[in-house]
Amino acid sequence: MTTDTSTDAQYENYYVPAQSKWPIVGAIALFFIAMGAGSTVAGLFGGNGPWMLLIGTGILMFMLFGWFRDVIHESMGGMYSAQMDRSFRQGMSWFIFSEVMFFAAFFGALFYARIIAVPWLGGASNNAMTAAVLWPDFIPGWPLVKTPDGTETTAMGAWGLPLINTIILLTSSVTLHFAHVAMEEGNRQRVKQFLGVTVLLGWIFLGLQVEEYVHAYQELNLRLDSGIYGNTFFLLTGFHGMHVFLGSIILFIVWLRVLKGHMTPQHHFAFQAGAWYWHFVDVVWLCLFVFVYIL
Repeated sequence: MTTDTSTDAQYENYYVPAQSKWPIVGAIALFFIAMGAGSTVAGLFGGNGPWMLLIGTGILMFMLFGWFRDVIHESMGGMYSAQMDRSFRQGMSWFIFSEVMFFAAFFGALFYARIIAVPWLGGASNNAMTAAVLWPDFIPGWPLVKTPDGTETTAMGAWGLPLINTIILLTSSVTLHFAHVAMEEGNRQRVKQFLGVTVLLGWIFLGLQVEEYVHAYQELNLRLDSGIYGNTFFLLTGFHGMHVFLGSIILFIVWLRVLKGHMTPQHHFAFQAGAWYWHFVDVVWLCLFVFVYIL
């Protein structure tokens, strides 16, 4: 703590970390992931898209664990102040806001397709003659199980695995809340238990989502290339699954830190940041369950 005697104002020490390699490593990882995912779908680069995607994912995991390690060392080394804590909170708040906008774009595409594009293809508004000439047998509706070019699929039901996964995620939010309460009360044993259950529920969710995708591809002919319904279904649920995966990694690392005796009832923002992110992911899933599966 330093004091400006001329103004009698007090300032906190503010730790400025050294230059880090992790942002550029993360950018490289995202490049490989984007190129790998795109080439896998489009069949480019001689079928090496899955390898590029795997390499990108591996680099991303390396970046996450390395960056987390550095931040943990800084935190445990007493380098952070109250001002730094406020900066972390602002940064995490803006990050979650950017994620809200990310999913808003995909929900916007879903609503545009359902409310505007598909009815237009069926002759709504001033497109009656266009539809009559190009696709006279096309029946507009949602889910769009038969595209104008004849591609047929089957809609994913809401009351099987999707409902089970909804219950799992909602339960995980409850267990995470109990873990947070236990953290504030200083009950480390209950934090370990409830946080561990939360991480386990997240992994169960991911496993059931893989099973759902296998069912979609093998039995429903519901694929990423099954028209606008398949596109929006896999983009929304797939990106959400990626966020569940990332959130489970964050909470797992927080759980390991709790096991090692890190964090106190007064200083546990890493836990709070992970909890914010997890609750956000749960809210997104509720929106998905309503607008993708039910309606």
